[in-house]
Amino acid sequence: MAFSTSLPPSVIAKQAKTDESDEPQKKSREDYKKMKELEEARKAGTVPAMQDEEGKDINPHIPQYIMQVPWYFGEHRPTLKHQRPQPEKQKDFSKLTQWFNKGVKDGAITTKFRKGACENCGAMTHKKKDCLERPRKIGAKFTGDSFAPDEHIQPDLEFDYEGKRDRWNGYNPDEHQRVYEEFEKIEQAKRMLKEHDIEKELLEGNEDTEERTDTQTKDDSDDEDKYADDVAMPGQKFETKQRITVRNLRIREDTAKYLYNLDVNSAYYDPKTRSMRDNPFQNTGKEQQTQYHGDNFTRYSGDAQNFAKKQVFAWEAYEHGSDVHIQADPTKLELLAREVKQRKEDTKVQAKNSILEKYGGEEHLEAPPKQLLLAQTEDYVEYSRHGTVLKGAEKPVVRSKYEEDVYINNHTSVWGSYWHAGSWGFKCCCSTIKESYCTGQAGIDAAHERSLIPVEEEQEEIPQKSLLEQHQEKSKDKKKKKKKKNKHKKKKKRESSSESDDSDLSEAEMERRKEKKLKKALKRELESQKKAEVFLAMDERKRPYNSMFEAKAPTEEEMEAWRMKRRREEDPMSNFT
Repeated sequence: MAFSTSLPPSVIAKQAKTDESDEPQKKSREDYKKMKELEEARKAGTVPAMQDEEGKDINPHIPQYIMQVPWYFGEHRPTLKHQRPQPEKQKDFSKLTQWFNKGVKDGAITTKFRKGACENCGAMTHKKKDCLERPRKIGAKFTGDSFAPDEHIQPDLEFDYEGKRDRWNGYNPDEHQRVYEEFEKIEQAKRMLKEHDIEKELLEGNEDTEERTDTQTKDDSDDEDKYADDVAMPGQKFETKQRITVRNLRIREDTAKYLYNLDVNSAYYDPKTRSMRDNPFQNTGKEQQTQYHGDNFTRYSGDAQNFAKKQVFAWEAYEHGSDVHIQADPTKLELLAREVKQRKEDTKVQAKNSILEKYGGEEHLEAPPKQLLLAQTEDYVEYSRHGTVLKGAEKPVVRSKYEEDVYINNHTSVWGSYWHAGSWGFKCCCSTIKESYCTGQAGIDAAHERSLIPVEEEQEEIPQKSLLEQHQEKSKDKKKKKKKKNKHKKKKKRESSSESDDSDLSEAEMERRKEKKLKKALKRELESQKKAEVFLAMDERKRPYNSMFEAKAPTEEEMEAWRMKRRREEDPMSNFT
């Protein structure tokens, strides 16, 4: 048969060359256009069809993913050999007729437990975890009776993948022959019983016997069909007379989907397919009270999301030049996805190692897990009712981020353990100079002579009081506080009464009292100014806390004394002495 072609032979040769290439190459726009034209010409019959390795024509209407050989098959050109039955993988049907012995062995049953046998039933052919008998309260290993017989084990059984999963593998067809024979015996007994009844009626001289026998035999043959028509199909409403099947919508205990939420703007219900894709309980606060979340909720469960990710990966791989297809080559796609994932992880590890090699800090990554950072201890400590430790080690002191217990210049105490007259020092020698050398007891005696520190009286150890004594002391303190409050109230009453008396005094007497209060206020103001000058002259690091603070509202006399004694910087004669 001669073919008329409208394409030059160079294009056909180039296409044949690309078909036989080892690796898929990315085609340009022109090559893709010419390939489509060649395919259309082959389908139209103007160009000879493609041939496989055996010289057989390949149908041009076969899809490309069927015509292309999988990568693991070993071929690198279009062929249909992989679609035909493979002789090495053809199943040997002769083995299906083979039967091997199974079940329990015939013969005597052992009366003594054997080493290595099942501890539950005493059989030698399986272990306790594979035993199919009822688990006994006391196994046969300890009771020594009721041993189960051994099973037949076929030593040489080599099955392929399908043979291991064949449910009828090793089935003996003779077993079904016995069932068939038993059924035939039952049917024969029924027929004999009917014949006996008919003969009995004939002997009695019944005239209608023959007609009744004919109708009865005809009814017996149609019994099966008659009873089968009356049986209702599960999940269906089957009308035997009209031969119409009506599909049940739902059972009466179920709630219809469109009755979950009667709001018009809720999830849309399609009556034709009886589906509701969205969640009808969305934004209603009842999402946790029901198990129905819409039809789309179940569609995104299982491996649906993984399948979508693999489809996206196949599209991206095809854009980058890898010719993979999720339906045609699922194995190739899976291996390629694993390879890409491994490469990404290797790239992250290499980047991390390069950063650690350049900047260091790998030792900080080897920290213990979080479970061990706040771990519990088994140290036992017992306290008394007064808080002292009776058994065990004392609670460790909370340490700060600064250096502690660092002793310099032969000191036995740290700087800041001693304070006197607004300055810090060492307690071991009462020295207020930070870089001084420790003088010990001599420095303490010298400080006593200069009256820098008061002589500490030896405090006697106060014995711990009982609960009754502590309660009595608390009650005494409460009574003292009440007395002080009452005195304070009486004093306020006296002051209010004195103020009322002042209103009755003459103006001369009031002026005299104001002068006395003003003199006292001026005296206090002078003392406070001197004290302030002393504090201002000191170094602010050695100045005591709250030295310039007094939480008290000033009186009119104190305000007048402050106005009289305050320093006026704008006065040119203020600093003149």
